[in-house]
Amino acid sequence: MRKTDILKAIQKLNPAEKHRLREYLIDALTASSSTGNVLQEISERKNKSGYHCPDCESKHIVRYGTYSTIVDGDEVEKQRYRCKACKKTFTDLTNTALYRTRHLNKWIKFIECMIEGYSLRKSAELVGNVTHVTLFYWRHKLLSSLKQMEISNFEGIVEMDETYFLYSEKGQRKIKDRKPRKRGGSAKKRGISNEQVCVLVARDREKMTFSQTLGMGRLTKEQLDKAIGHKLSSENVLCTDSWRAFKTYAAEKGMDIYQFKSDGKVRTKGLYHIQNVNNYHRRLKGWIQRFNGVATKYLNYYLAWFQVLESIQHQRNPITMNDLMIKGNLIQNMETYDTLRLSRFTI
Repeated sequence: MRKTDILKAIQKLNPAEKHRLREYLIDALTASSSTGNVLQEISERKNKSGYHCPDCESKHIVRYGTYSTIVDGDEVEKQRYRCKACKKTFTDLTNTALYRTRHLNKWIKFIECMIEGYSLRKSAELVGNVTHVTLFYWRHKLLSSLKQMEISNFEGIVEMDETYFLYSEKGQRKIKDRKPRKRGGSAKKRGISNEQVCVLVARDREKMTFSQTLGMGRLTKEQLDKAIGHKLSSENVLCTDSWRAFKTYAAEKGMDIYQFKSDGKVRTKGLYHIQNVNNYHRRLKGWIQRFNGVATKYLNYYLAWFQVLESIQHQRNPITMNDLMIKGNLIQNMETYDTLRLSRFTI
């Protein structure tokens, strides 16, 4: 069959059939992307300036035998190292999201589920032979690494606006000071109060994005400076809503600022507006609804997750899946199941 005939046949498919064809092609391409190649890439990029001990940072490292692991369904030997300074042994995956993972060959499929934003239970069905509890650990360990990724300094016009999420203790068995809410519920007080978590989103015109929880209730200029001040300079021009903390901060830093009231009567002033950041808020809240509420202590993880998805335009293909797996394992990660489960929301 000629290429043109194939294209004509595809065009005749209904939307559901096209979706199934797309899923089949992605799975076929993913099957050819080797976990072994990803692990090799992690090793090369992690050690590009030479081997160093993850415990004491010494560079006096020697090879120290091998260990067996399952990669792409086959048992392979991977290198182990020993530090001559502290005498401890380690591997290329020590203190990464993949550390002590028994199912390395399942991770590419799991990354695919994360890009799609599937629930833990649906992901467990698709990944196979892994429980949703294990995938909770995988998800949050990977996200704790992605959360640590630094963004570049902002350039030119920077849009800033805060949005709010109701404080949530989802998953907590014994909640103090209030009755449990079902699937989020609503705040007792009207407007913005200390029942709500402030999330700041800042974005320049190159789509460089910062998103992070800053505290409970209204944003303050001290929180703003602590979170993002090192990414800004007097050369930046701020576009914000009318909240006074932004104006006070800009005045103290000698920055130009354009502010827009929430009534929407004046939405633009030439090049200056906050439409990009408001659209980001809308997409973020629409995406996060699928999880039926997120525990506030994990909210920064989900903000980092969505930020990564936006950077790859939610595209699921072998390149984006491999890249996400590699980047998430180049950052030191000391989290365990218990440290994640027992963590608390702190400001």
